[in-house]
This record gives sequence, C-alpha cells and structure tokens, in this order.
Amino acid sequence: MYCDTHCHLDLPQFDVDREAVISRAGAAGVSWIINPAVDLASCRRVLALAEQHSNVYAAVGVHPNDCADFNPATVNALATLARHPKVVAIGEIGLDYYWNRVAHAQQKLVLRAQLALAAELRLPVILHSRNPAGSGSTACHDDLLCEIAQMGPHIRKTRGQDAIIGVWHAFSGDLEQAQQALENGLALGVGGPLTFQNARRLQALVTQLPIDRLMLETDAPYLAPHPHRGRRNEPAYVPLIAARLAQLLNTTVDAIAQATTATARRCFDREDGE
Repeated sequence: MYCDTHCHLDLPQFDVDREAVISRAGAAGVSWIINPAVDLASCRRVLALAEQHSNVYAAVGVHPNDCADFNPATVNALATLARHPKVVAIGEIGLDYYWNRVAHAQQKLVLRAQLALAAELRLPVILHSRNPAGSGSTACHDDLLCEIAQMGPHIRKTRGQDAIIGVWHAFSGDLEQAQQALENGLALGVGGPLTFQNARRLQALVTQLPIDRLMLETDAPYLAPHPHRGRRNEPAYVPLIAARLAQLLNTTVDAIAQATTATARRCFDREDGE
C-alpha cells in the first residue's frame, strides 16, 4: 500500500469531486494521505478534512510565500492546532526565493520559529525550497540546509537521534545537497516530475540515493505525472510515480511501495495508516 506524503486536497480544484478523488486514491492502493497547510486558514481546512476521513492526515504550518504577517500570535495558534490527534507534522514550511513574495530575512525567521515549534511538540517537518528563477543559483536550497543544520539537532533531541526529522518535499537539488539533507535526518520527496521525459538529472539522482530515505508524493493538484502532465493531479496517481522509480532502481513496484511507505510511517509515527 502507498502513502501520498504531500497533497492539497483542501484546495478549490477539488471542490467538485473531493469525495471521489479520495475514493479513487483508496482504490489505487493509496492507504493514507498527508495534507499540509500553507496558512492558518488552510490549517483549519486540512484539519476539518482529516476529521472527516480516517485515511487523511494533516500538517499545520505557514508557507514561506504566505508568512509576511507571521507573528507570536501565529505561533500560538499553530501550537494549539498542532496538538490535534490527526496532525502528523509541521508543514508546509521552508524558504522560497523563486516568487520573492516575502523578504528572505522574514522567511528565515518564520522557518526558525516553526522548526522550534516542531522540536517542542516532537513533530517532523515538511519542507519547501525553491531556488531563484533562471540564474542557476542554489541559494534557497543552501540556506534551507543551513537552517536545518542549526535547528535539526533540536528536533532530533526530542524525536531520537536515529529519527527521520522530516521530508524535503519535491526535492530538486543536486547529489551533494541530497547527501547533506540525509545527514541532517531528512527524507526526500519524489513526485510527478520523476516521470517527465526531460527529467534526466532527477532520474539519475534518485539512483544514487538510499531507497529507505525516499517518499512518494503528488503535490496534487499540481505536478501530475506522465501521462497526465498538464492536467489536475490527484493521489490515485502515486502508483505511476512508484512504477517509474521501480524502473530506475531496477526493482519491483511492490518493493517501492513497501520501502517508501515504511519510511513515511517511520517519519510520521504512523504504525499502520489507520
């Protein structure tokens, strides 16, 4: 059985057929789904959705593109929301230098506050990082790694030295950055782009990574895998990502399902998906 470790079922793209989307996920073997928030309003939406569906879990947090007004009251609100029994992580949090909607210094302050909250509550984190457009710069990834190197040990202290402290969602860095992330206790999320014909760099990269530190995700409604590229994504497409990963690693789809779901359970403290 699969886990979709990152999708946004609360978004309007699913308003017409949300129940059918969740049903199709189960029929495709996706036994549980993690729905990260991006701001306080979406925190409440993802919690409501998790309460309605036994196989849907929530992550609460403020996305770097939505953190301009983040303040101590926001931290207090997140702390309260994060104590809900269906919350399995703090996320989606991180840095975004692509859109530049919020000053980088503010993004870092907000990231540190939420990493500290994760440590306090013994929760893993779901991380976002997007580099500047067109320049070839790796500044965002490098800065994220720096922040994790500083705060990661605090999360490890509460969760255990061998714990996976979180997942770098939609990983798009290089091998050196991947190795640094793994050394700091992170798993790496792979999704629809792995199936794209022109994703040769990412495809080569995953063959050099340990299978027990990879997780599957859709980021639905975005980044649909081939042959659905350009259309709305949904959790039922996770097996397409698994199939491509199995091809690249010269193993079976069952082996990918077992390994990636075991890693997700280890990270998010889910012993069964129920």
